[in-house]
Order: sequence, then structure tokens, then C-alpha cells
Amino acid sequence: MTATGTYTPRPGAAPLPRMIAAQAVLETKMLLRNGEQLLLTVVIPTLLLALFSSVDIIDTGAGEAVDFLTPGILALAVVSTAFTGQAIATGFERRYGVLKRLAASPLPRWGLMAAKTLSVLVTEILQVILLTAIAFALGWDPHGNPAAVLLLLILGTAAFSGLGLLMAGTLKAEATLAAANLVFLLLLVGGGVIVPLDKFPPGAQDVLGLLPVSALSDGLRDVLQHGAGMPWGDLGILAVWAVVGLAAAGRFFRWE
Repeated sequence: MTATGTYTPRPGAAPLPRMIAAQAVLETKMLLRNGEQLLLTVVIPTLLLALFSSVDIIDTGAGEAVDFLTPGILALAVVSTAFTGQAIATGFERRYGVLKRLAASPLPRWGLMAAKTLSVLVTEILQVILLTAIAFALGWDPHGNPAAVLLLLILGTAAFSGLGLLMAGTLKAEATLAAANLVFLLLLVGGGVIVPLDKFPPGAQDVLGLLPVSALSDGLRDVLQHGAGMPWGDLGILAVWAVVGLAAAGRFFRWE
């Protein structure tokens, strides 16, 4: 006698949204459990905001230092998560064959990248909440349109995520580790995050102003510190970097 019904196996992949959500949860847990990633995404931005807002080390111009620094630190948080952290983690996953095995699962490759992007966004939300709370405690007085801030953060995340995946998918893991950390430090110094761009020579200002971190930090600063409207110029720069970075990552990313 053959019984069918409740206990009949139904092999097959789960619905695609459920697979992406499960992978995103796993990616987020792995990121938050990684000490080096926490150092980049939480500790360093928090310390920089608290230190330079409390101690008069850098000339940030007229007004309170925290009003100048907070937008730049928010931009740095995006860089640390979407670019540096994602590049390093994905690079070593590629080296150890994790990506190759995941690519053979029912989850499509674009679904895996979508899950990684969701993980980055969840981490950034936590970063923004933490940094905003600290900034308010230090006397931050933000202005401007929240929609402009959200759009800047989304385009900045897309730009740096594409660049991070491009690096992780083309370089060896050790080279990605060194290059991602070096770029992070260079952007911290020369991207208008802590040191105003007008402190650099005029020729250097023109070049640095085209960097995605400069567009992100300047756009956030125009909105949050000066109450400006939609920063179309900075949004345009970020959009170009996002399209180029994501397209190049999709074209040249190697899974093995």
C-alpha cells in the first residue's frame, strides 16, 4: 500500500526571494562576526567622529566641527562597508572556492550579488543609526532634505559596491586585502572626509572632486550642513561611477 499526501517529498529549490533573503541574512551575520570588518565599519568611523569633533586638530572652517565632520564620516561608513569590507570578504570567498560552490547552487549568480548588496545596505543602516546618535550627542544640527541624503547614500553604495566587486573579482585575495585597505586610507585623507578639499592645491582639488567619495561627502555636506537642495552635480558623478563600476564588475568578475 502506497501512502501519498502530507509526507510526500517535494524536492526543489525554494522560491527565489526566500533564497536571496536567507543568503543576505547569512552574509550579514558573517560580516558582523568578523572583527576586522567591525573595525572598519564601526570602530574607525566612530572614533574619527568623536575625536575630531571634540579636539581642535583640523581646521574645518566656520561653524561647529561636528557639522562638517558628520557628513564626511557617513560617506566614510559607506566606503568601509560597500567597498573595503565587501572587496576583502568577497576576494577571500573567491580564493577559498566559496563563490564557485555557491554558483553551483540553485541561487543564481545575480541573486548572490543581490544578497551581498542587501547585506551591505543592512550594515549601512546600522552604521548610520549609530553615527547619527553619536553626532547628535556631540551637538550636531543637521538641515536639508532627507530624500536627497537617501539618494546620495544609495548611489554612493552602488558606486563603491561595483568598485569593490570589481577589485575582488579580478585581483588575488592578498592583493585585494592590501589594495582595499590602501585605497580606504587614501580616500580618508584625500576625499574631503576629514580634511576640506579647499586645503589642497587648486589643481588637486579639480581631480579629487571627481572621486566618488568626494562627491558623496560634499553632497551630504551641502545638504546636511548648508541646507542645499538636490545636489545634482554630485549625484551625477556618483551615478557615472555606479554605472561604470557595476558594469565593469559584471563584465570582468571571475568566480574562480
